[in-house]
Formats: sequence, C-alpha cells, structure tokens
Amino acid sequence: MEGTGGAGYRGMSMNNAPNVFLDPNANRFQVNIINEDHDNTETAQEDVGSDPPHYEETSFTDETHNRLRISYRPGKRELYDNFRQNGEKTEASLHPYDTHSKMYYLQTFGHNTMDPVPKIDYYRNTGSVSGNKLNRPSLLEIHEQLAKVSEKERHNFSLFHFQTEEENKTGFVKFGWVKGVLVRCMLNIWGVMLFIRLSWIVGQAGIGLGVIIILLATMVTSITGLSTSAIATNGFVRGGGAYYLISRSLGPEFGGSIGLIFAFANAVAVAMYVVGFAETVVELLKESDTLMVDESNDIRIIGTITVVCLLGISVAGMEWEAKAQVILLIVLLVAIVNFFIGTVIPTNTEKKARGFFNYQASIFAENFGPDFRSGEGFFSVFAIFFPAATGILAGANISGDLKDPQSAIPQGTMLAILITTIAYIAVAISSCVVRDATGNVNDTIVPGMSCNGSSACGLGYDFSRCASQPCDYGLMNNFQVMSMVSGFGPLITAGIFSATLSSALASLVSAPKVFQALCKDNVYKGLEFFAKGYGKNNEPIRGYVLTFAIAMAFILIAELNTIAPIISNFFLASYALINFSCFHASYAKSPGWRPAFRYYNMWVSLFGALLCCGVMFVINWWAALITYAIELFLYIYVTYKKPEVNWGSSTQALYFVNALDSALALTTVEDHVKNFRPQCLALTGAPMVRPALLDITHAFTKNNGLCICCEVYTGPRKLCVKEMNSGMEKKQAWLTKNKRKAFYAAVAADSFRDGVKSLLQASGLGRMKPNTLVIGFKKDWRSAPATQVENYVGIIHDAFDFELGVIIIRISQGFDISQVLQVQGMCFPSIWLPKATYCLTYQTSFHIFFFLITESTINTIQSMHVGEFNQRLLEASTQFKKKQGKGTIDIWWLFDDGGLTILIPYILTIRKKWKNCKLRIFTGGKVNRIEEEKLVMASLLSKFRIKFADINIICDINIKPNKESWKFFEEMIEPYRLHESCKDMPTAEKLKRETPWKITDAELEAFKEKSYRQVRLNELLQEHSRAANLIVLSLPVARKGAVSDYLYMAWLEILSKNLPPVLMVRGNHKNVLTFYS
Repeated sequence: MEGTGGAGYRGMSMNNAPNVFLDPNANRFQVNIINEDHDNTETAQEDVGSDPPHYEETSFTDETHNRLRISYRPGKRELYDNFRQNGEKTEASLHPYDTHSKMYYLQTFGHNTMDPVPKIDYYRNTGSVSGNKLNRPSLLEIHEQLAKVSEKERHNFSLFHFQTEEENKTGFVKFGWVKGVLVRCMLNIWGVMLFIRLSWIVGQAGIGLGVIIILLATMVTSITGLSTSAIATNGFVRGGGAYYLISRSLGPEFGGSIGLIFAFANAVAVAMYVVGFAETVVELLKESDTLMVDESNDIRIIGTITVVCLLGISVAGMEWEAKAQVILLIVLLVAIVNFFIGTVIPTNTEKKARGFFNYQASIFAENFGPDFRSGEGFFSVFAIFFPAATGILAGANISGDLKDPQSAIPQGTMLAILITTIAYIAVAISSCVVRDATGNVNDTIVPGMSCNGSSACGLGYDFSRCASQPCDYGLMNNFQVMSMVSGFGPLITAGIFSATLSSALASLVSAPKVFQALCKDNVYKGLEFFAKGYGKNNEPIRGYVLTFAIAMAFILIAELNTIAPIISNFFLASYALINFSCFHASYAKSPGWRPAFRYYNMWVSLFGALLCCGVMFVINWWAALITYAIELFLYIYVTYKKPEVNWGSSTQALYFVNALDSALALTTVEDHVKNFRPQCLALTGAPMVRPALLDITHAFTKNNGLCICCEVYTGPRKLCVKEMNSGMEKKQAWLTKNKRKAFYAAVAADSFRDGVKSLLQASGLGRMKPNTLVIGFKKDWRSAPATQVENYVGIIHDAFDFELGVIIIRISQGFDISQVLQVQGMCFPSIWLPKATYCLTYQTSFHIFFFLITESTINTIQSMHVGEFNQRLLEASTQFKKKQGKGTIDIWWLFDDGGLTILIPYILTIRKKWKNCKLRIFTGGKVNRIEEEKLVMASLLSKFRIKFADINIICDINIKPNKESWKFFEEMIEPYRLHESCKDMPTAEKLKRETPWKITDAELEAFKEKSYRQVRLNELLQEHSRAANLIVLSLPVARKGAVSDYLYMAWLEILSKNLPPVLMVRGNHKNVLTFYS
C-alpha cells in the first residue's frame, strides 16, 4: 500500500491506527476520516459520524431508518447534527463516502483500503432519476498493484453529492400514499354503480347473495392487490403502472401486449365515464325541459366540453389534478354519509308510498333472499356489478409520480379496497326499501282488506298490484333509490358527478402515463414519438392529446354498450397477468425475487389469475375471446420483433430453472446408441472469422446436437481475460443474430494446446458434453513454426486420449477470413492500432501468434478493394450457406470407427440444403469378391436404414502410387527429413536432439506402406470423387510417439489435396449406429 499517500500514509499509520485499536469505544466497523494536512493532526485523529445513507429506492416503510442505528464516540454527535443541518462539507463534517477526494482517504477495519463500504449508489441503474450511479473499484483494481487515482476521477467523485443535492432541490413533484394512491383508488372504485345500480343488485340477488357478489369481486381485487404489492416492493418502481409491473416481471412480450390494450382501455374508459356524467346532466335538463338539441347531441356537446375541461386540468400538471381529486373525494364522501343519514331520518308518507320505511326487520328478512327476474341470474348480476370493483391500479398507474412507490402502492391500494368494500357492504345491508312499490300514497291497507303477506302489508301498504303490472318504485324498478333515501337528494346527484368525473380524470391521467412508459421502452418501434415528456414532471403531453382524441371519438359515437364489456375484460386481463406475474416470479425461485411485502402466496396469486380469467368469461364470453385474440396477436408481434431489452424477468429465471432441471434429469439417463448425436466442439476462434467451418458443423448439429464454438486466448493473462470477457456476449450475440444454434466458449491459457485441453475436458454440462472435435485443416503447416505444428497434431492426439471423435475439414481456400474482415472494418477494435504494435490475432486455422501491424500495413489493406483482396475467399466462406444442387456426397468408409463416418453424411442429407445430394459409398475389398462385398455393405446399410445411391468396392488401394505422385510427396517432406543415415552416428544423434520433430529415415521406412496408401488414396479420390459436392473420408490415425508430426501432416496434406470440400472423420471406435429397435 506504499503508493497510496507517501508521507501522508505514514503519518496516518502513526497517529490513527493506535487510536483505533486502543479506544475501547471503537466499533469493529468504525469508519475514520483521515486528513493528510499535518497542521490539523487533532482533526485527523478524530472520527466523524457518517451521514445516514438514503434508501429512497429500497425502503418499504419508515422502519428502515429506525433499523439503521449509528454509534457515536463521545463528542461526535454534534458533528453529525452539524452536517445534517448545514449540509456543508468541512474538515469537521465530511461525507464519509468521499473516498477519492483530494485530501481524504477512507479508513475501515483500521487500515487504508480501496474497498468501498456498502452503498446504495453502487446498485443504481445508469441514468437513475433518484441519484447518480457510482462505479465501485473493480476486482482487478483491488487485486492488482495499487495505481494512483487520476485527478479526473477524484473530481468526479467529489462532485457526486453536490449533484445529488441539486437534483433534490429541483426534483419532481411527488405524492405520498394518501394523495397519490388511496384517494385515486377510492375514487376509481367508487363509481356510478354505487349510486344507481347497487340497489337494483340487492333487489335481484338479495342481501345475502348481494354481499357474496361484493365479496367475490373483492376477492379478485384483493388477490390482485396483494400480487401488485409484492411486485411493487421487489425493487424500485418507475412510471408505467400495470405495464411496468408486468413487463419487468414477465418480460416485454406479455408487458408490451397488455400495456397497449391497458392504455387503450383507460383512454376509452375516459369516454365511458364522461358519457355517464353527460347522461346524468341530460336527464336533469330533460326534467326541466331545457334540452339544447336532442338527447344524443346534448350528450355529445356536454361530453366534449367536459373532456376538454378534464384535459386542461391534467395538462396543467399533476398538482392540479391531485387537488381536483381531493375535492371530488370530499364530495363523494359527503354523498355517501348523506345516504346513511337519510336511512335514520324518519320517513314520510310520500317515501313510504315509494317503498322506504327506515330500518325494519321484516324488510331485511324479505330482502335477504334472491328474487331474480327478467332472465337475470347470479352471474349476470355479478357481471353488472364487477366493474364497480375495478380501479385498484389507479395509484400504481402513476407509480413514477410517487415519493416511495414501494410503500405507497401496497398501503394505499389495500386500504382503498378495504374502505370501498366496507362501504359497498354497508350500503347493501342498509335495506330500508321494499322490492316493489307503486308510489301511490292511497295504496294503504284498510280494515278487512286481504294482503299478500309481504313486509309492506305489515307496514300498512298494499303493493300487490306490482305483481301483475309494472311499478315505478322499489329496489327492482327505481335506479334513484339512494337519492330518495338520502337526507338531501341533490347531494347524491353531486356524488354521481364526483364519481364519474373523478374516474374519468384518473383514467385520463393513467392512459398517457402507461403509454409513455411503453413508448420509452421502445417495445413498438413506431411509437417513440409519444415517449417525449415535458416539464419538471416529464408530463406526456403528446399522450394526453392522443388519449383526448380516442376519448372524443367514442364520446361522439355515444353508444358504448358494445365496447364497455371489452374494456372491463381489458382490465381483468391486466389483473390476471399481474397475479400470474407474482406466481411466476415466485415459482421461478430467482434470488432476485425478494419482495418487501410478505403477505402474499404464490398459489393464491395463481388462483387469482385463474379467477380473473373465469370472471372475464362470466361477464362476456365473446368480449373475453376478443381480448385474448388481441393479446395473443400483440404477444406474437413483440416476440417476432424481439425488442433489445433485458429486464431480468421471471421468464428468464424460469428458462434457467427449466434448463437446469432438464440437464439434471438428463444425467440420470444412461447413454444409448440409438440416442447418439454428434455433439461438437468446433475450434472456430471468433465465429465470424471462420463462418464456413461453423456452417458445415452447424449443418449436422442444428436441432440435433450440441455445438460449441471455441476460442483460445494466449499471452499476458490480464489482457487476455479482459479481451475475452469483453467479447463473450458480442460473439454469442453474433451467433444468435445469424441464427446459429451454437454456444460460444473461450479460455485463456499459457499455450494454445493447453487451452484446447481445458476445453476438451471441461466443456459442456452433464450429458450435454462434446463427443466430437471439429477443426479446420492447417494449410500453412509447411511455413509455420514447428511448435505450431506440434500443437496442432498434439490437439488431435489429446482428443483421442479423451476418447473424442475427430473431424478435420478442408476446403480449397481455407476458412480464415480475418483479413477480409479487416478490410471491411468488421474486425475487433484491438486489431486496429495506430502505431506499430504487437497484438494477438488468428491468422492460421487454430493457432494464435504475434502479428506485427504497422500504419503502412493497415493503409495498404484499407486501400485494396475487397474483391481485389480475395473474392474467392469470400465466396468459399459462404459455400455451405447455399443450397447444394443435385450431386453426391462420397463416403470413403475405409475403416470401421463405430459408424461416425457414415452417420455425419446421413445427417447432412436430411437437411434442407443437402437433401438433393445422394450418398455414394466407397470401401476397400478384394478383387475376387467384389459382388459379395457389395452385398455385405448393402445389407449393413439397409439394416442401419441409411439410403444410398451406389456402392463401390475399391480393390487397388494397396498398390503403389504412380511415380509422379510419390515424387511430389517426397519433395513435400524433404525439408523436414533428418537424413540421419547419410551422417555419422554422433552427428545424427546431435541432430535428433536439436530437431526432434524431423522425419527420420527409420520412421519413413517403417511407415512407407502407410505413406503409399495415402498417396494412392488421393489418386483414387481424384479419379472417382473429383465432381462430388462433399467427400467424407476415414481419417488416418498416427500412433502417438511413433509417427512424427510432420509426417502425419504430410499424410493429411496429400490425402486431401486438390479435391472438393473434404471431411476427414474418425470416431472414437464406440458404436454410434445400431440396427436393433
């Protein structure tokens, strides 16, 4: 730690460390602020209490602050109070988190360290509106030798708290849980249904079933409220309400689909509530005979004026809208209280004639049971009542405008549900009115008159004629029962106005807020225009205008009887998905699911989701089907578009859990030859550098087996790991973008061979482990250093040692197109260096070496046109992407390796690109048994159920090649021969020690027959398979320690030279084919 402060550090150690250990009051986690200034040693020895951290993004209740207790040394409380009151950063009151400021260091655990103390600012998202995100020191910075912090970094850290304070001073207008959630939810839940429909519901269903209907609706909303509370307290909640909660939990597919229809439903709901208000006004105008035009046009005129006024209140800002909501709530509460006061005020003759007799046990008993009429039933009455229970998301919809959404949403929503439910039940059981009444004051009972035995008879009135002819009064006939019962009728009218206007205002605010959040996430590409906000509260003015236009369109129609059920179903669909989100997040068991609200249960949430779906069909089955159809269409659209967002949804967590469970379940299943599939580890390097190698490998692994594209980084570990980690996601993303069903894996190693060894042993998971190594042929083996050739051949030996099959692929132009990518500007930034620099890059098939890049080299490459540079290389790199025409795949199955040599081409023929290619089989045999050998091979292939076009028995494999071919082979290996037989013994031994990789005369003689065979096979391949689309050939195996690397490379070279694409295949000599069922 000597680099941290020079003399200042030494002074710190002398003056402060002893105090820390000797002071009996020192806390184990004591934080000391140390001053470098030697003139202030007293201050340097003092320890300043820390400012309590702000937890505005995670706190659930005020108890959070109570749990954060701070211990003080004697005399230090005053410093803390001074800091809190003044907010000034002095030497006596410095914020303890200024760990990188110019004069101070943080001392924890009695010594200097770069390790920061836990702090919320390290966990913020970039661009957080509630505070700046800080970057903690990386593990590399703590693990490696300490470097001096730059002046720029110190300046940035010292400005952090000043910026945060400025943000707080000019912050947004935020609402608490009462004004922001409770008031809005109560106003939205209490609608016109309370005043003009609840009495009819009690008349139809009776008090008993009426209360059950209310409780059933409350069950749906309560479960949804609990689920909403759980999701809202699982991290910081931004604006967007139901859309934000669902999208962050279930992902953009569900969130995007429900967000759009939820915003639209709120926009149309504005029209519904405004038309309800306008109809009430028109009824009053009709009674006084003051209609302006006619009923329909008056509704349009009044509705238009009303929605314009509401728009003005909304655009004026959330403060004005909140004030208007409070006033409307007061009017609504007065209207409800007015009703209950009216029930105890002694009735009069006129009201008795209309069926109101105050509280009477006989009326309660008569009204307790159901009396369904006009084809109504329990579920039809429930469907009419349920919209009165909706509106519980009114507070959540403005989550971005709440001070603490995590505490406000649960408290306000659940309390609103409780209060409104009590009010509904209280009104329902306050049964003071009979079901039928004539309204005629003369319908009293006189002595001697027989009566039908109803409660009205016992109270002196005869309403029996209502059974045979329509009556205008009573619970079943008069929607204005509450106005009649209330102490002052006009207050009920005011309550209706308040309920409709408040609901309209809440919907008018909710729709743009939800729509703006949806547009900001760019889930739908064409809607970015509406994401822009204005003013300090980021008001969605454009969204308000759009909502206004939608509402106006439906107001002008003035017929909402058809669209109303769909809107109710839209809301219910949102509730169902919120409940399912809570269940899904719990079921996925992600460690990130840690809601502060504990009063929920995953199975209750699932039940709530199913209940919402059931209620949708109860209310209106065809509207439910339309809702599901729209949601499904939007879900498919968003899934197809695949927005580039990652919200850590529970869907992602469940993918992981399911994959893990499946992988674990697979480990209990023993391998069987019928289920064998090639699982390939392909040494492609960066996938985009060798696309053809990936394409041919992908052709026989897609939807069939595992494919891992591997890359090995060699060199200084720090640079390699940094480069590897930075490119990991990009290269996997490239595979996904190019629809390659493969994984990308990379390792950093001391040598290329060591890296491949690690990959061969550790790649895969459980049963999903590679069983086949796929590599490209090393074209430059004759010019490459001996160590590279040794590594290349060593990799093949290692694969056989680990019992993997090996596939070596050769194409005429080679696989590496990195030079072309350099010209196109697609290579990695690290390759383009402004000065002469050594950097790591792939230039051979599978080896990394140092390549000197200079400015002149880059300029030369850049000046060349891609076509001039190597057009044939580009064409070769895409040859396996194209559909192969009619042709053949020639299989030279010379050695039985378990069947991999025949299985790979068979898999290719069932692929779309290769299906027009026929299989031709070539194998060795005796001249005098050609037909028998054909029959044997045909029988074997038919048992394997592999179709073939032809079988050729090659009888002259073991004859000597012609002189020209052998001469070419000898000239090829000449530079690598030792020629020890021409030298004396000491010289020969010395050469063997100095160049152990060279081919000795003894080795060449020992394997002369095998060399003949490789040369002869090339002649036969040229003769029979020159026109094939692909050649699949048994790979010769070199005995480890007996065949030198260069002789083996010469075999592979001569075997595959001047041919179409060649796959040299060697299985691990375990069966991969079977003819048993």
